Amino acid sequence: MIPNTDLEKLIEKLPFFIQQKLITHLLQDQLIEIILDLGRKPEARFRSKSEYLSQKTISWQDLDYTTKQISQFSNENRAGIERTLHRISCIRNRQFLITGLTCRVGRVVFGTVSIIRDLLELEKSILILGKPGVGKTTIIREISRLLADELLRRVIIIDTSNEIGGDSDIPHFGIGRARRMQVPKTQLQHQIMIEAVENHMPEVIVIDEIGTELEVLAARTIAEKGVQLIGTTHGNCIENLIKNPPLADLLGGIQYVTLSDEEAKRRGTQKSILERKGTPAFDIIVEINTSNFWTIHENIKNSVDFLLRQQVFISQTRNFVVGNKLQIKSLNSYQRSALSINYKNFQLSSLSNSGNFLTPVSLTVTPLKAKTLVLYTYSISHNFLKEVLLKLDVNVTLTKNIEKASVIIGLKKNLRENFKVKELAKKKKIPIYSFHQISMYQLIKFIKFIN
Repeated sequence: MIPNTDLEKLIEKLPFFIQQKLITHLLQDQLIEIILDLGRKPEARFRSKSEYLSQKTISWQDLDYTTKQISQFSNENRAGIERTLHRISCIRNRQFLITGLTCRVGRVVFGTVSIIRDLLELEKSILILGKPGVGKTTIIREISRLLADELLRRVIIIDTSNEIGGDSDIPHFGIGRARRMQVPKTQLQHQIMIEAVENHMPEVIVIDEIGTELEVLAARTIAEKGVQLIGTTHGNCIENLIKNPPLADLLGGIQYVTLSDEEAKRRGTQKSILERKGTPAFDIIVEINTSNFWTIHENIKNSVDFLLRQQVFISQTRNFVVGNKLQIKSLNSYQRSALSINYKNFQLSSLSNSGNFLTPVSLTVTPLKAKTLVLYTYSISHNFLKEVLLKLDVNVTLTKNIEKASVIIGLKKNLRENFKVKELAKKKKIPIYSFHQISMYQLIKFIKFIN
């Protein structure tokens, strides 16, 4: 990955005593942003640390000097520097006077999307997901250039804050041959998205920071017209989108569904469950965990459906390491959650308490170490359990002879009424695990834990 920046154009807009410190700074290439707050010392934030640039505090004159050398602030308090990607955001007081500036360094990083080059060639819509500051805008800028220059697609960028194409009527070279449409007001972004499709015949639309219901609706409309979407939104993982009502429609929308008694029993769930409502606007989700470590959901429909049903789903991780080597691994949902066990979802029968069931709020349970786990199930379908075991690479045998079992599992309400099972388990020293309600997700989690 090759970074390219016009950092000197940002530094020369700052007060002279700050310029001197930054010009000779050893970590200049790691600079993320510069903070200028009235009455406080100027601060530089790098990837690994923050430090003060001077013992002198920022005055009104320092703020005035900087703001006069940059473009006018928009209605969202953002400005830029001509023909660069740097962004300056201001903080105002109650009289609307500027009392603070955040000067963020904008960089073009060539090669940053080589990690997902194969996905881009599939011509599928991709949603980039990550927390603020992780580099989503840098990524979609490079995606725009790659699609336009190397894959020869007709690309239009909807540039609401001028962060992708720079603060100028002439777009920055970092977007290559891609065209850029500026948005006069943030609240009009959804209208420009639709206008781009209707007026300019794009094959690809690039959108940064989808955040409102109208923007989500516009994205779905564009997807239905057969145009490839490349977008970003805030969030750490796909679960965050599901829990965010305005953004959930990007995944097809979430709705409550009431199942019949028979279907609820077959699934091992409650009668009221969450299900995906429609087709997602995007085909692939890329979670930006760190700059070099990304999680890929190649089929959003399956990931969302399995997640809502509390079942295991497979994602993919890609790690770009030093030496230009790309490591690709598959990852299931248990590894995503670090194999954490939620004890409140099942109960344990302890042999030392005469067979009475306990709720292990702080109880430490030791996983069984037997070579072969022999399960005896009570009030749980064998076919259902076999379906679970097919998804796991574990050494488990099912038995109908309770005396051969190493573990007994069942529903609490049924086990509580069968004293013979409890007495026999106590006599043979067989642990009993009971569940309030059973689901494929809970069974897989449980078997992985005790195996």
